[in-house]
Amino acid sequence: MLFLELTVENFGPYRGKQVIDLRPKINENGVSPIVLFGGMNGGGKTTLMDAMRLALYGQRAQCSTKGSLSYPDFLKQAVNKHTLPHEETSVELLFEHIVKNMQVQFRVKRRWTRNPKNGKDILGILLDDWPDSAWLETWDERIEDFFPIGISNLFLFDGEQVKELADLEAPPNVVVKAIQSLLGLELAERLAIDLDILANRKRKQLADSKELADLEAIENKLNGYKLEWDTAEKTVLELKEKAGIARKKLYEAKERFKLEGGKVASEQGQLEQQLKEEREKAKQHRDLLGKLASEYLPLNLITPLLNQAQSQGEQELNWQKAKVAQDFIKERDQRLFQYLEKLNISQKQLDQIKIYLKDDYQKFADDAENQELIFLGIDEKVFQELKTVLEHQLPSQIQSSENTLEALKKTEEVISSLEQQLAVAAPPEVYEQLLENVSQAQGELTKLETAIEEGEQRCKKCQSQYEKSKKELEKYSQNTIDRKNANHIIDSVAKVQSTLKIFKEKLTLKKLNKLEVEVTECFRYLLHKSDLVHRVMIQTEDFSLSLYDPQGQPVEKHRLSAGEKQLLAIAFLWGLARVSGLNLPIAIDTPLGRLDSSHRQNLIERYFPAASHQVILLSTDTEIADKEVNSLREQDAIAREYLLKYDPTQRQTRIEPGYFF
Repeated sequence: MLFLELTVENFGPYRGKQVIDLRPKINENGVSPIVLFGGMNGGGKTTLMDAMRLALYGQRAQCSTKGSLSYPDFLKQAVNKHTLPHEETSVELLFEHIVKNMQVQFRVKRRWTRNPKNGKDILGILLDDWPDSAWLETWDERIEDFFPIGISNLFLFDGEQVKELADLEAPPNVVVKAIQSLLGLELAERLAIDLDILANRKRKQLADSKELADLEAIENKLNGYKLEWDTAEKTVLELKEKAGIARKKLYEAKERFKLEGGKVASEQGQLEQQLKEEREKAKQHRDLLGKLASEYLPLNLITPLLNQAQSQGEQELNWQKAKVAQDFIKERDQRLFQYLEKLNISQKQLDQIKIYLKDDYQKFADDAENQELIFLGIDEKVFQELKTVLEHQLPSQIQSSENTLEALKKTEEVISSLEQQLAVAAPPEVYEQLLENVSQAQGELTKLETAIEEGEQRCKKCQSQYEKSKKELEKYSQNTIDRKNANHIIDSVAKVQSTLKIFKEKLTLKKLNKLEVEVTECFRYLLHKSDLVHRVMIQTEDFSLSLYDPQGQPVEKHRLSAGEKQLLAIAFLWGLARVSGLNLPIAIDTPLGRLDSSHRQNLIERYFPAASHQVILLSTDTEIADKEVNSLREQDAIAREYLLKYDPTQRQTRIEPGYFF
């Protein structure tokens, strides 16, 4: 499918008839798929998206300004303010599509006046410029064959839709239904419902009047339980969406509570007590250092001098001992000489001994007489005290002081950290407000979780009642219709439905496995931190996403930045488009949202040129700015550029060729 031309006439801010060429360009380097629209907020970008949807789907279109308006009221308010009463308003979309292996151009036009007849527009259909009444009468059914409305929001979407999809834990119900439709998962369920209808018809055909009344009563009860079940499931889905938003609000409230000092304020008493204790410990350390400084520790400053004094004292004490022993040695030597003379030794040997003893004594006497080396006059008691200080007491106090200083340093670091924490503590009134915000968010989440639990219980109860009534119906059919020998239809339906259930489960797993591969590939391709996520898994129940790193460990979604979450949502939509196999255009309103520069560049370089064979972008000047548009031009990705020039005084918009830059 390819959009060729969009025409708006007196629609929204567009006065008069304005025709927009949407064709991509084929050049020597390939296809330039992008049609770029630039416009300020309120200038008519979203109106163009509404025009495409309205042309295709009419009353069923999910237009941005429709809201709860009835279709006639919506058509009336869509008319340009300056349109004259007799002038028509219209939207017209020219596109081509393959029908029965032939390329056909469809021109779909819807027109109406300010007061539309019967509250409806007038639809016109041309096939290759020729009217076709068959297509005109069955257009709503025909368009579903090649662009179903259920999946249109996955191809014609805006930045706000991507933000919503990024913020929720699981896709909203409307997206879930679109995904099921896109992947073909609803076919098995639809067939199962059709089989139920067939079986019920057969029951009615085969039953007599009383049996028919009984069957109808059971069917009514069964339908009532089914309606209650569907309503309960829808309520649970809506509650889960709200719970996802509430969970995000709680996380943000807790983060704000932490960042603005609420956590510190809540622990202020404990922190102040801890600070008091640490300051007392610091005082004790300083007191101990003071005590050490009043004893031997200052002597560490003159340790070299004390070591010299110890050595000098030892020498002086030795000299004093030698002085005392000098006379005793002289007398001993004299007695030794006398003794040696009595021994029978030669005179020569005797003379050698005398010379040795004389020289030894002279040397001893010389040392004892060396008075210039004696200046301390230290006695033995003082020397021993000095030795004790240097060898035991001073080293012990040095080690003790070093340990105390290290402990004091660590204590002061703890004190500094505690003081910094207390400095950022929120004031009481701010703390109360922050705590109230967290409490409210927690209360809201708890309330929703309780409601979800109650809703799931209701679902189980309704399902149980439905299954019970279904068995009752089957049993009734068995007891009554078996007698008529026509129960083979009912039996066949039950068997087919059982087979369909298995088929749907296997089809879901197969489709989701393929979708997981595509979404993972797209997300890693778009993400500049390619090592952050290794695999994306999709839950079969609600299509919620789970992320895993290269080690197989789960990556919590709240760890992703807002931009990364938006890239994940875009990767999800891109993966769906690739898995579907549908060759459809993509139109994106407000395409870059809250992305940072690096993530924007990834989309510019990797997503927009490759998202589809035709990509329509509607952007402000702050999203696709000078840098981004030049990057797209350098890639030769842009086929056409348009600028929506809005006149605020007239509240009118003109479409002109070109862009902001």
